Order: sequence, then structure tokens, then C-alpha cells
Amino acid sequence: MENYDLIIIGGSAAATSAGVYAARRGLNFKIITKEFGGEVATSGEIENWPGIYHTDGLSLAQQFKDHLHKNNVTPEEGVWVSSVTRQEDGMFCISVNQDGETMAMDKVKEDSPVHKCDYVSKSVIIATGVHPRLLKVPGEQEYRNKGVTYCTTCDGPLFQDKITTVIGGGNSALEAALMLADIASKVYIINKNPQFKGEKVLIDNVQSKKNVEILYSAKTSEIVGEDFVTGVRYIDKDGQMQDLKTEGVFIHIGMVPNSSLVPDDVAKNDFGEIKVDANCATNMPGLFAAGDVTNVPFKQIVIAAGQGCIAALSAVQYLNRKI
Repeated sequence: MENYDLIIIGGSAAATSAGVYAARRGLNFKIITKEFGGEVATSGEIENWPGIYHTDGLSLAQQFKDHLHKNNVTPEEGVWVSSVTRQEDGMFCISVNQDGETMAMDKVKEDSPVHKCDYVSKSVIIATGVHPRLLKVPGEQEYRNKGVTYCTTCDGPLFQDKITTVIGGGNSALEAALMLADIASKVYIINKNPQFKGEKVLIDNVQSKKNVEILYSAKTSEIVGEDFVTGVRYIDKDGQMQDLKTEGVFIHIGMVPNSSLVPDDVAKNDFGEIKVDANCATNMPGLFAAGDVTNVPFKQIVIAAGQGCIAALSAVQYLNRKI
């Protein structure tokens, strides 16, 4: 088995940036990822990526891949990493879950070869990002992919001229509502808070849309349907249960870090985010992390890309010291 200088786990902004810098430094490295693009690919309109006034998530993700290819780097996709462990000799063992599903360490069967090394590397960068937070109400799982979705960019076009509902109050919910306003006949936004938490320009744009209706201080209690979603039940600001007719429910209530693959002794905060210092180093020598999976306070594409650069350069320094 080939030993690498560096393994980068992930496939979005942080991983791309780390990959570009690792290639420029001539490292023997590999990028492995479940699927390339990550949350960037599911983003809608993007107008805060420096140098490009307007783009969208799918286009930017493709540009990331093209940039890697220009540096002769081809990410290995379809790789589900189940664990990363540091061996006594300081090398890292990366284990892949062959059945195609991500597993938390505490759910792996005792007879499963968790510590079988599919990849061995001197250093590792975790750039695995986040996944959507679940609403955890009745009907959510039952009607998933039957009207319930967490990706407006992916599924929004399927709801042409239909009644839709966005649940959430941050930037992702606002972006979803703006996209749906141009597709659906009606867009409701259920926001559990009395006001939005997103950027003012997005709030203003949403409020200007004539087919968007905002329900403030409303708490979703159930998603109902038959074969597909037919409605949402929510408790309004006066504590009364209300029924809302809808054909699509787009849930955007935050993200959960994909950090379960790292060893238990790697420090995390209360949200499960991997703690890193200014060099994107974890408390485990040789293990670095970058992007939304870390405790960086702002989850932005440009910040993830910057952290990917820092992590790669820090990995180079670590490798030089080892030599």
C-alpha cells in the first residue's frame, strides 16, 4: 500500500484550496471524498465569492474541480470514510466504509474492520463540511423525497407553479425562498423567531416578493400528507395550532458538522465542531481540519477556502519537521 504525505478528506472549498497548495508544494497526496462539491454545490445564487460578482453553487463547484485538474489533481470520489486513527508510529490510518454509508464510530459493528487501513498517510486534513440539521417532527422522515427536501437547488425546479414552504430563518432559508419565488406559485416561510437572522440584502429581497408570505414566531409541529406532502401543521405566535396547505417542504434550519470520523481524543466543541488553532491544527499532531467542520465562527465559502490554504501550508511545515 502506498504511503502518502497527505490525505485530504472532503470535496468542497476547503479541500480544493488545500489540494491546490499541496500540488504546488509537490506533495505526494490524495483527495478522497464522498461526493465532490459538498454544500457549495447545493447553494443557490452566490454573489460574495471574490472576483466573480455572480455565480451559482453548481458552477462554482465545477470551477473548483477544474482548478484541481489544472494542477493534475483528480479527487477520488465515492469514498465514505468511517474513521481516521493515528498509529503508534505517527502514521494515520484512514478506513473506508465499503457498504457506501457513513457510520459513526459508536455504531460500527464489533466485527467490522474499522481499523483496516485503506489509506496510510503522514498527515491528514479533515475538510468534510456539514450536513443538514433535521427538524425532528412527525412526518419528516416519512415524506423525505416525497415533498420534504433539504436542497432547494436540487429539488426546487420540481415544484413549478406549486405551493411550497420553507422552514428556517437564516441565509440558507432566505436563499431558498428567493429561488422558489421564481418557480413556485406561492412560498410560505415558517420562522420560529420574531425576525430573520440572515443578511439584510436577502431579507429585503424576500420581503419584496409578492408571492412570499412570512410566518414569524411559528413553530413547525408536523408534516402531513398521503402519498406525498399535503401540508404543514404549526403553532402560531398566539399558541394556536394552524394547518397550512403545501406541496413541498424545504428545511433549512442549520447544519451539523461531519466530524464523527475523527478519534475521540480529538478536541471538539459543544456543537461537535473540530477545534483548531490559527494554523488549522487540531490537538493531535499531524491532523488538521479546515472549513465548516471546524469551530471557525463564520461559515462562508471564502473562509473555508482560506482555511484550506492554511491547513495545507501547516501540513507542509509539519512534514518538514518530521523529516
